[in-house]
Amino acid sequence: MGSRKLAHTIRLRGVSQNNLKDIDVDIPLGKLVVVTGLSGTGKSSLVFETLHAEGQRRYVETFSPYIRQFLEMLQRPEVKSVENIRPSIAIQQTNTVKTSRSTVGTMTELCDFFKVWFSHTSSLYDPATGKKIEADTPQSIWKKMLKTH
Repeated sequence: MGSRKLAHTIRLRGVSQNNLKDIDVDIPLGKLVVVTGLSGTGKSSLVFETLHAEGQRRYVETFSPYIRQFLEMLQRPEVKSVENIRPSIAIQQTNTVKTSRSTVGTMTELCDFFKVWFSHTSSLYDPATGKKIEADTPQSIWKKMLKTH
């Protein structure tokens, strides 16, 4: 296997979490991957307790000790090696949906972050003229008042 292919693959070696007994798994990055199987075969152990736990653990380790004290640390999974892991978001299997209108964005609170991001990065245009609307500052308001009065 070439090194280029390895960089596009999460490599788990010697996973022994719960029902998993020293298994090796290669998961392609940038692809939709589905883990299926019979009840009790280790799907949750692989996805939540190994893959997600290690991704989050490594991500949280990048923060300062001060910040880490406020974050929940997931336990280190029983695995010999993990390569090319990325931070992850995991949605548990329990039904936490409060309404039928809940989405991944509302459940993970990403919608709130997107609202703030869009409000700071977007531009507003007048629908009638197509001209860009500029935000007023206290100084620009003062100048307009001096011109008109």
